[in-house]
Amino acid sequence: MADDDDLGEVIVETVRNGPYIKCSAIHVATGREVSAMGPVNEPKAVERVAIAKLRRALETGR
Repeated sequence: MADDDDLGEVIVETVRNGPYIKCSAIHVATGREVSAMGPVNEPKAVERVAIAKLRRALETGR
């Protein structure tokens, strides 16, 4: 779990599928979930993308 000051509590899950990883980020308060995929050798970068997508989803209401 990650706790970002402006986001609140976020659950982050990473799953490997061959040369790729899928990172899902779930906002605990709203249940909003987004995911990002990328190369297995860059897990932190894929997690940053998922968190950024979650921020945008929460800001726009999509």
